[in-house]
Order: sequence, then C-alpha cells, then structure tokens
Amino acid sequence: MTGLFSSEGPRWYSIPSGRSFLDDLARGLYDDLGPLGLSEAQILTPTRRGARAMARAFSELAHGGALLLPQVRAIGDLDEGEPPFDLEFLALDLPPALSSTRRRFELARLVMAHYRPDDYEMTSKVALELASSLCGFFDSLALEEVDASDRLDDLVHHEAASQYVIDEWAKHWQVSAKFLSIVVHEWPRRLNELGLMDPSQRRVALIRKLGEQWTLRPPQHPLVLAGSTGTAPSMADLMGLVANLPQGAVVLPGLDLSLDDKAWRQVEDSHPQGAMKRLLERHGVARVGVKTWPASVETERGPRARRRLLNEALRPAQATEDWLQQIATMKSEADASGFDPFTEGLRGLNLIEARQDEDAAAQIAVLMRETLEMPDKIAALITPDIGLARRVSAHLSRWGLAADSSAGEPLAHSLTGRFLLDVLALAVDPLDPVRLLSVLKHPFGRYRDQADLIDRVGLRTVRPRDMAEVTSRLDKYPEVQGVWLDFSTRISAWQDGFTAPRDLSDFVRTFVATAETLTREDGQMLWQGAAGASASALLSGLITEGEGFEVTSADDFADIVGHMIKTETLRTGGNTHPRLLILGAIEARLVKADRLILAGLEDGVWPQSPPLDPFLTRPMRKALGLPSPERRTGLAAHDFIQAASAEDVWLITRKRREGEPQVMSRWLWRLKTLCQGAKVAIADAPHIADWAHQLSEAVIDAPDSLKPAARPDPRPPAEVRPNSMSVTEVEKFVRDPYAIYARRILNLRLRDRANEPFEQRRRGNAVHEAAENFVLQGHPLGAAGEAAFIDLMEQALRAENLTEAEIALQRPLFGDWAQHFVAFEAERRAGKPRFIIEKEGAYNFETAQGTFTLKARADRIEVREDGIDILDFKTGQPPSAKEAVAGFFPQLTLTAAIVKYGLFDGMRHDKPIGDLLYVRLSPDGAKLKPVAEKGMSSDELADQALDKFKTRIEAYGKASQPYRSWVAPKYLKKKGDYDQLARLYEWHIMGDEDASSDAPAEDEA
Repeated sequence: MTGLFSSEGPRWYSIPSGRSFLDDLARGLYDDLGPLGLSEAQILTPTRRGARAMARAFSELAHGGALLLPQVRAIGDLDEGEPPFDLEFLALDLPPALSSTRRRFELARLVMAHYRPDDYEMTSKVALELASSLCGFFDSLALEEVDASDRLDDLVHHEAASQYVIDEWAKHWQVSAKFLSIVVHEWPRRLNELGLMDPSQRRVALIRKLGEQWTLRPPQHPLVLAGSTGTAPSMADLMGLVANLPQGAVVLPGLDLSLDDKAWRQVEDSHPQGAMKRLLERHGVARVGVKTWPASVETERGPRARRRLLNEALRPAQATEDWLQQIATMKSEADASGFDPFTEGLRGLNLIEARQDEDAAAQIAVLMRETLEMPDKIAALITPDIGLARRVSAHLSRWGLAADSSAGEPLAHSLTGRFLLDVLALAVDPLDPVRLLSVLKHPFGRYRDQADLIDRVGLRTVRPRDMAEVTSRLDKYPEVQGVWLDFSTRISAWQDGFTAPRDLSDFVRTFVATAETLTREDGQMLWQGAAGASASALLSGLITEGEGFEVTSADDFADIVGHMIKTETLRTGGNTHPRLLILGAIEARLVKADRLILAGLEDGVWPQSPPLDPFLTRPMRKALGLPSPERRTGLAAHDFIQAASAEDVWLITRKRREGEPQVMSRWLWRLKTLCQGAKVAIADAPHIADWAHQLSEAVIDAPDSLKPAARPDPRPPAEVRPNSMSVTEVEKFVRDPYAIYARRILNLRLRDRANEPFEQRRRGNAVHEAAENFVLQGHPLGAAGEAAFIDLMEQALRAENLTEAEIALQRPLFGDWAQHFVAFEAERRAGKPRFIIEKEGAYNFETAQGTFTLKARADRIEVREDGIDILDFKTGQPPSAKEAVAGFFPQLTLTAAIVKYGLFDGMRHDKPIGDLLYVRLSPDGAKLKPVAEKGMSSDELADQALDKFKTRIEAYGKASQPYRSWVAPKYLKKKGDYDQLARLYEWHIMGDEDASSDAPAEDEA
C-alpha cells in the first residue's frame, strides 16, 4: 500500500488556500501511485468543470508523453444543484425524476388549489413565482433530509413545546405556514400519482445508495473525493465513508490549520471555515487529525503569510476583540526573524476602487489583456455579477478577444430570443410601433423587404389608434398596403386569441404558429443553431407541461413565457481565448489561473444578500431544521479566501453600481481595517486606470483613420445657399449654422419617431391650436368661453392622436387652462384691438447675391390705435430678455422688423411697434414676459435685429464662409437634430481645444 493510503483511516487531507488545488492533487497522486498505478485510481470532484480540469492537470504531468489517466468523475455539489455522475445503475428501484419544468407547473397547480388568502386573487403568473420558491423549499428539505410534515403540523396546530406559536405571527406567515402544511402532505401524493420522484430527493437517494454499496462492497482501488466541503448531509456522510475505505482519502479545499483553538470554537455558519467545521464535527475528526496534502507542503513563507493575513481578517466577529494584540504579535515576529507577515502577505495583492461599472470593466479588461503579454499565463475574472462580466467581454472585443465565460449568453440576446420576445409583446400591445417594426425588420422576418416603406409612411409620428389607421396611411402605396394587411391580420388574430382563459399549452402552440408564420422559410430559420434548439426545447417543454394549466390573460402569458426566455442561458462554447476565463465563484473553485481578478466586491453582490423567502421566516426555518441563510455566505467567504490567497490577485470594488451607491464587501472592508491597524496598505494600481482611460482618449500622432473627426467646416457654393429664411430658422442659424446647411442645402429632414411619446411639444401644439381657434371662431368670454376653450383643447389633443388614457391624464388641467386663458383674453380685448392670427409676413431686401426674403408666421398681432403689439405663445419657459436682446432668440424682434418694413397679411402697417411679448400659457396662469429691457424701445430692437441679420446674410452669401456646428453652444437649449451628422462628440468632447472653442467673431450673434 502506498504512502497516501498506508495509515489507518480515516484519511483526511487539506490543500491550503492559494495553492493550485488540481495541480497539487494530481502531483500528489502521480508521485504516490506512479504512472502505472494511476490508471486504477478514481477521483471524485464537485463539478464537471473541475473533472475536466483535473484530466488536463494529469496530462501536463506527462509532458507530452503517454499516460493512462485515472477515472475522474463529477460527484456533484448537491447544494449548488450540480447533478452527480452516472449512478443510474443504482436507480433500478427508483422512479424517474420529475423534470424541472414539470415540477414547477405541478407545484403551481398546488398553489392555485390551496393558497387562497382572503384579500388576494391568485393568478397563474403569481402561482408560478410562488412555485419557484416552493422548488427551493423542497430542495432544502431534500438536501438536508428533513421530514417537515410533523414539524409543520406542530407549528400550525400548537403542539410544539415552544412559545413560538402561529397565533403570534403576522397574517401572511400564518397563511404561509398553513399552506406549507398542506403542500408537504399533498406533494408526495401527487408524485405517487405521477409515478415520478422529486429530482432533489432522487439525487440524495442516489448518493445514499452509492454509500450503501460501498459499505457492503468497499472499493479496493485508490479512491479520492476532493474539493467538496460536504454541506449536504448525504455528501458529508459519503465523505466520511470514503475517508475510511481501505484506499480512500478525502481532500478538503483550504482548511485553516493555523487558526487558534479559541477562534475555531467561535466559527459560525457565515465564517469561511463554517462548512468544514460542521463536516469534521459530524465525523468526530479533530482539526489536528487533518494532514496537509504531501504535494502541498510549502517551503516559501509568502503564501503562508497571505493565508494568515486573510484568515486573520475574516476571523469570527467575537474573536476580533484581540486584533490589536494579534497585530502586535505578527509585528514582533517580523522584528525577531526579519520576515514581516504583513509585507509578505500583501505582496502580489492589489486593490482597485473603481468609480462605476464602466470604469471597473475597462480596468479589468486591461488587466486581462496585459496577462496575454506574459507567456503561457492565464487570467481569470471571478465574479457573481453577470452584468459586469458582460461589460468586460464587450471591452475585450476591442482587441478581438473573447473570454471563455461560464455564464454563457442569455437566449434573449440571440436573434431567436429577441424575435420571440417581440412577438410576445404584441400579444399585450399589438399597436406598439416599436415592437411592430422590430418584428417587420428582423433578419428572420417574412416582410423584411417591404418594412422600410411601412416604417416610413405607416408607423412613424404618433402612435396609431388601430390597425386600420396604418392601412389608411398606406393608401398611396398599394404595393405595401396588401403586405401590411396580411401582417396586421396575423397579429390581430394572435392578440384576439386571449379573449377567454385557456391552457398554457394551447397558447404556446398558437404563439409558435404565429411566430413561424411571421418568419421566412416557413419558420425554419427561427429554430436553427444553438439558440433555435434551446428555444425549441423550452417551448416544447411548455407545451408538454402546460396541459391543464390555465392562463387568463395575455399579460400573464407574456410574463410567464417572457420570463422563461429571459432566464434561459446558451452555453455554446465558441472561438474563445484559451488563456482568458470569466467564471462564477462556484466554477472557479477548482480552476487554475495565474492572475485572479475578484470583482463585484460589494455587499449584496459578493457576498450576495440572502434570498427573500415568501413562505418561511428565519425562526420557522430553524424550527423545521433547515440551515440559516448565512450558510451560503460562509461558502461564498470560503470561495473568496481560496481565490484571494493566490500569488497574483486583483480585488475590484465599485463605488457605484448601476448608478446606485455601493458599500464595500464586508470581507474587503475587514481586510482594509486590519491593514490600517497595522499601518500598512493594500497596493493600488493607478497606472491601470490611466491605461484604461487612455484607451478612450484621442491618440497622439495617430494616423488619420484613428483621429477624431474635425469640426465640420462646409463651404457650399454661393448659388446653392438659401435666399429665404423664416424667423424661427434664424434662431437656429445664429446658434448652429450647420443645422441650416444640413436642412436647407443637403435637404435632410428628421424622421418622426415611431411611437412618438406625449411630450411637451405635442401638448404645446394643442394649446396653440385651441388659443388660435378660440379667437378665430369668435367664442365669448366668461363661463361660456371657458367651456368653449375646454372643448377646443379636447379636439386639439385628439387631433394630435393621443389615446384616451393620455387625454384623461391631461383633462384635469383643462379647467385651469381655460380660466386663465379667458381672463387673459378679457384683458387683451379691453382695448378693442384688431387681431391678426397665424398670418404670414415677408420682407425682401437686396444683398450682393440678390434678393433675400425674411419670412414670419406670427401667433398673434394686435393692431391698436397707437401701435402694434406682437405676441408669441409658449407653454414652456420663454427666453430671457437679455438672450433676446443679444440676438440669440430673434423671433419676435425680426417679426417686428417685418411688420415695420415689409408686408404682413398682405398689408403694410405704418403704426409704431408697441410691446413684444412672450405669453406663457400654463394651468398656473397666463404670464406676459416683454422682450424689451428698460430704456429700449421695440422699434430700436427691431432695427438692431434686422441689421445683425443682414450682416450675417451678407457674410454667408460668400462661398468662403463656412456653416459651422455649435457656434454658440451656451444658447442651445436642447440636443440638435444634426449633431450626429456633425460628429459632435468626436470634435467637441474628444478633439482638441481649438476645435470646440467659441465661434469666431463673424459667427457671433
């Protein structure tokens, strides 16, 4: 018998944190058994990924030569849902396992049948959500091998010798306890009727049967169970059995053999050593009886210092009272031997505190890319934050790199998943223009060739009221009108199918049929590739298991199926880089890497917050014999220490995550606190942040292809430049001449958006129209006038194509609007002026290039005996008098110039200009804001504005004058329509200072 198995059992070993677990395990077995004896051994690991990596570790020992490998099997970490290796030969007398999908639906039926709180109506969607929580409840019962029936009965019927009785609970928990009491009795009966077995119970039963078989016929070959912490009782008992086999051994990951006995006694569930302490106590094994794995015995003191530092930082809370004493002890060791545990423990440990998600992802990508410059080195990002992992993958793509990610890709991100989700959404809202366009223009779409015209004519601008309205918009285009009718008929039929409750399976069949009729090749494109196969399996399962599960509405159906599509994951492998890994904490337990990046170190992320249990409180779980939520925190802490003990480690935390402030992970906070007490600091790496930022900055002396775009400087020929302009265009001309160039010379028009939201502009249009028609139609003042204005507002909003719901939202404001507007009208009519409403005026003047026409359309001109007032109605905030006088808002002043020197409503007006007024109409009142400042007359302002405009037109009449973008950015109230065309971001944000400086003198207003 070889050295590893020569001693009497039980044989418990540990590989210290920071060691390459699989390499040490392989080396120890290779050295002990030799190349020939190795083939007779069997190794059991917690996960399949660990089993594959174990095989690679043995292959590396052969140095390219031949080697007969041992059997390496995944026994399954039951607490994480990893299925065990093939034990079906033990299951001949066990019923088949219930599929996870069917279990959820069966439990949902139990929920709908029995969970009936008086004040809550149970829907199919809520039933499935509660069924998911029930699955977790039954998994806990199965893995802990707890028979909850009697204990729940005791809780419900007050038979427990405890003061913790149901009458003292809140109503919700009383309902939950009574419901669970029913379910734990009904579920076994239902499984018996089906002739099936709960999957978690079956996995535990298989492990138990394996233990029974090994007890009756102990394996005589070397058998090693490695890497498990034995959280499930069945796995813990199997580990105890293996440790006592003739040639059996258990290898624990990272048991802390240096923690003092007092602190060890204080270890609880949330501590990194909590799981292994329970395991050893279960088998009566003293910690001193666990040996270090022979291949893991270290001669260097650095790794031991790192482990000691981390273990000291994560001591049990009660044991931290002597931290100062421990720090002093560690410092005295440095004084005596010259070996400083803090200095050596922090060597190779780095901390990055990023500002937010994108900053963290960019720096992680730089760290991973830097690793590739080191020959044969492997970098692994370990994080439970899937969103951060995807951001890092996106940043790696800038170098054409793809990391091997254990999280896979969501089905919802694939072409198939996106199409199915869009079709689902149309069941709820068949008139959503964005979803309609997404289906029409999808690469799989049957109507894709005709989609552009339908988009441009039928679905832009405001939301259609019904399908017939889109059809009417397409009247002038018969070539696509028939296509739209065919498409809309299919969508309407799909949505009409939800008029009555039906089985989920029926709805899914209709859903699949509709999706197939909307795609090319009779739907075959939808089911191609890995995404198609995954979606097909998912929907097939819903058809099979949804029989008899009633769904009452389109909303519930879309929520149920949409949630399943969004949570489905594709793991297809692909062309990934062999030296870049992105792993979750579980997958990283047995994976080898040279640089470990631990990210997501924020409380609530890593460690994750305990999941909310809708059925059980903490005392209820304790009374039932179920583990506390802190057990998972302890396992996560163990994973953290295992990874953080490596040689080259980078700890990443964020100050903000998804825009929200974050609290540093408790583990990292305690490590920093310990180091501060010792007056040392974890190394930071500002150069990594600098590198990441430089990647997003302009490149010095870059080739032209990489330089940011220069500020646009178009100089079109004089003959194509505008020879007329409206006063509203002049405002844009003064602040952003490039917009005039794009619209008037390039003739580019902004497309209306699909599903135009209800914005201030549309409400403003309605208010303008109501105010205009009130005067033109001669409505009286007083109460009758207010009623008339309310009717006009209703008509105007309907003309803007608002839905009934949107109009109802605005209707409470109509009365206030009407009251203030009628009061304003009464005041303006007191002088009996003549009104000129929404009439056009023009003024022609000569330039070096010919005649130029300045045009205006005034909201209202009031002609009085002593002068002419010009009013412009606003529903938003009008510009200040200073801005108007400076020439940045010349609408009223240039309108006054046209009234003074040109023709308005076909007539010349020779009366002096009176007031130039902005009138802000709102439910709070009608407020007048004059343009003229004290000491200035409206006539002077009109002349001044006209002179400035003529000077500008003369300058822009020359071919040498450029139409520059953003010459007065301070006065641009909102994003311009042509900013993207002008590549504003490149030259204004990324470019040099000269490109984004203020406009030259000739461009100033």
